[in-house]
Parts: sequence; C-alpha cells; structure tokens
Amino acid sequence: MSDIFQFAEDDDDDESNVALGSWKVLIVDDEPEVHAVTKLALSDFVFEEKNLEFVSAYSGAEARKILSSSCDIAIVLLDVVMETDEAGLEVAQFIRNDLKNHFTRIILRTGQPGQAPERDVIINYDINDYKSKTELTAQKLFTVIIATLRSYRDINLIEENRIGLEKIISASANLFTIRSLEYFIEGIVLQLSSLLGGTKDAAYITSAVAGPEPITETAPKEFFVFAGKGEYENLEGRLLTDVVKGEKLRACKRAIARRELVYGDEFIAAFCRGKTTRGSLLYLSGLPRKLTYSDKKLIEIFSQNVQLAFDNVLLMKDAEDTQREIIERLGQALEDNFSAGKHVQRMVEMCKIIATAHGLSENETHMLKSALPLHDIGKLKVPADIFTQSEPLSSEQRSLIEEHAEYGYQLLKDSRRPMLQVAAIMAREHHEFWDGNGYPRKLKGDEIHIFSRITSIADVYDALRSKVHHKEAWPVDKVKAYFIEQKGKQFDPQLVDIVIDNFAQFEAIQVQYSDQQIIQ
Repeated sequence: MSDIFQFAEDDDDDESNVALGSWKVLIVDDEPEVHAVTKLALSDFVFEEKNLEFVSAYSGAEARKILSSSCDIAIVLLDVVMETDEAGLEVAQFIRNDLKNHFTRIILRTGQPGQAPERDVIINYDINDYKSKTELTAQKLFTVIIATLRSYRDINLIEENRIGLEKIISASANLFTIRSLEYFIEGIVLQLSSLLGGTKDAAYITSAVAGPEPITETAPKEFFVFAGKGEYENLEGRLLTDVVKGEKLRACKRAIARRELVYGDEFIAAFCRGKTTRGSLLYLSGLPRKLTYSDKKLIEIFSQNVQLAFDNVLLMKDAEDTQREIIERLGQALEDNFSAGKHVQRMVEMCKIIATAHGLSENETHMLKSALPLHDIGKLKVPADIFTQSEPLSSEQRSLIEEHAEYGYQLLKDSRRPMLQVAAIMAREHHEFWDGNGYPRKLKGDEIHIFSRITSIADVYDALRSKVHHKEAWPVDKVKAYFIEQKGKQFDPQLVDIVIDNFAQFEAIQVQYSDQQIIQ
C-alpha cells in the first residue's frame, strides 16, 4: 500500500458550496477584540445557503449612522456600555422608534449585566434576546444566530405575504371596476408588473378575441395577442406562434395544454382559467430578478382571478353593446319616421367633440353618446305628417310638437337604468334655452343639465345644416353667425365657444355622414 496520500482537487464549480447571498450582521461594540472573536466564531456559518456578512460599529453614534443608511441588516449584536452607560439601549430605541424598524433582530450582549438588568431591558425595550458575554460561547453564539435568523426570515416572509395580499386585493378591486377592454389589459400588465417589481415585456394572449362564446369542438383554438407592452406592444391580433419563439413558445404551449403556470429563468407563462371563454395566457419576459416562492404564489393567485375579471368585462361589454344597439335601432326608427338620413349619427359625433372639450369624463361622454338616440322619443306622440308637411306650422301644431319633450320624459323617467334616466332628462330639456325662454319648463343657465345643453347645440347645428321638408340647408357662414348671435341666449356661451373653435371638425362630420348635398 502506498504511503503517499492523494487529495481530491477542489471543485470551484460545485454549486452546492456556493452561498446564494448573505445575511447582514451588525456588530456594535467598543472593544475590537469582540468584533474579531465574533467573526472568527461565525466564519463558516451558513444558513439556507447564505453566509454572514459582518458590518462593524464601535460606538452608538456610528451604529445609528450605519442603520440609517442600511435597511437590510438582519441582526444587531449590540453592546450596552460604550461611549455612555446606556449607548446600546439608545441604539435599540433608535431602531424601533426613530427608524420604525421592527424587522431587524436585536441581540443585547453585555459584559456588565448589573448595568442593564435583563428583566428591565426585556420589559422596557423591544429586544429579541439578552446574553452575557461571559456565557456566550461559540456554540451558544451559533445557536442564537440560527434561531434569530429563522425569526427574521419568518417575519419578512409574513410581511411579503401581507404586502402581496394588499396588492392582490388592490389589483382585483381595480380590475373588476374597469369596463374598457383596453384599460383592463393595461391594468393587468400594470398590476402584475407591480407584484414582481417591474417587467420589460408582457403580453395578454387569448382566444376570446370577439367576446364570450361557448366552448365547443369547433371553437377556435388559436391564441392571439390581445395587448402587450415592450417587445409585444402594437402586436394585437398576431398569432402567439408568430410573436413568441423557441423555448418560450414551448413553455406557452405547455401552459395552455396543461392549464398551468410555467416558469423560466427570466419569463413566465401563466394560464388563466375562464368560465365563459377558453381561457387566456399571461406571458411576461425580462423579469427583474429570480422569482421567490412568495412571487410564485402571488402569480398563481393573480392568474386564477384575472380571467374571472376578464370574463366579467366581456359579459358587461356584451350587455352594454346589446343595450346600446337596441337604443340605436330605436333611435334610427324614430329618425326614419320623423326626419331623414343620419341625423343621430352626426349628433353623436358632434356631442363627443363638445363633451370632451368641455372636460366631461370618459364615462360621462360615453353615457351622453349612448342615451342621445332617445332624446326625441317623445315624438312618438306627435302625428308623423306634421314633420313632413312643407307649409309653415300652425300654432296648434307647434304646441303639439312642443309636448313631445314632456312626453319623452314621462315615458322614460321610471326606469332604474342610469342610461334611460339620463335619456329622460335629455328628452325633457333639449329644447330649454340658456336665457330661460325655451320649453317645457323655462329652465335657464345651469338649471339645464349639461347633457341637455350639449344635445341642444348638436341638434340645432345639424338641423340648420340639413335640408328638410320645410327648409333648405343653411350655408356654413350663416350657421356660424346664428350661433354667435344666440350665445348666452339660446345656448350655453362656453359651449358656443367650443362650437366656433371646432367648426372644421363639425363640418368634417357633416361630410363623413352626409345624406344630402352639403352647401358651403
């Protein structure tokens, strides 16, 4: 047998020996020997694949300075007596009271137990452990550090889960209040990015591109990009297989096929189950960091709920589209019966311009546009031949026509639907004048609902620019002069200014939705 011993070469690539990060420990003591001994005793310490990183402070003042600039210190090994008899206790109070730091664990070490009695310190200070330097052997120091780090780890995990839960609740609340599909997708990307600390690229990919459909064998199986950011921005409508390649595409297909979450080193493919759709895929790449267990749990919860919100948006959109289509068809029927051409379409477009310029919100503008087709519903009570006769109206006929405003209101006012309630107000007030000389109630100024004031302007503008049975269309200059003349009389003066400023856009609408020759 050979007397020569051969040693195996160190494997620098052995990942099992590589610590993944470190736990930061602040040693606060005015004796340099204490620092040296502590570092020596814990030199080979590893907990959860992380070693210890030591930071030294030799006075209470120095410790406060370090703590003020470092928020990731796990443990403070704190001496009591340094530049003053209570310097260590003042540092403890500084950590808890001034910095509001209740995560860093504080282990008080003292060589003079009588100077800071253990009972008094534990009761009066938020100290996590109290040790006498004489009793703190290397083994006991190792044990107390292990126990304290476990406590620090668990406290931080609880805090991460609390923050994550708040984000999930906030995200769910925000997403379930969004009705626009475009804003909904933006909300998804924003909320999920916030959960992960930001992402470079993201896409929301779904087969439900037109709305909720029953899942059948013939339902489309292709998944399309519905919206995205970064690399996937402006790729709406493109097939998944066209925008994601290689390993990432295989991960997306696996997530869809197995209805699960698939994680890569810097990407996520999260399948989102749906009830009214085939489900969707949240795909994110360019992650800012390696995902933790908490991150993955948050993504799992988020993906489970986000599709429910998406389905809700689709169902709400379908209901609103149905309601709006019914109102539009009814409005078109009224228009066909009492006027000609695309009067309501032109009014809707003009009202949108006025409402936006006046500062109405997107929801308010949407409500105005949706209710507008019913503003003349009261004409159902008026004989249709009055509107088609070419000779001037008699006073009796004019009175009969004026009754349509009140009749339209009475027809709609009992509805509990906000859109129909708005339509009732518009039906009643769109012939009121700013100066109080309109009908049916002689309202004036701000007593008239802003929707009604806007509708009045669009109605009159289009009526003047259109040829009807009893008159020819007015030329542009004459219409402009009329609005200037009626500023502060028939019309809200602020809205008239908007009309004058946007005359070119109004005329473009007349051309785009023309049903007769436009007189310039």
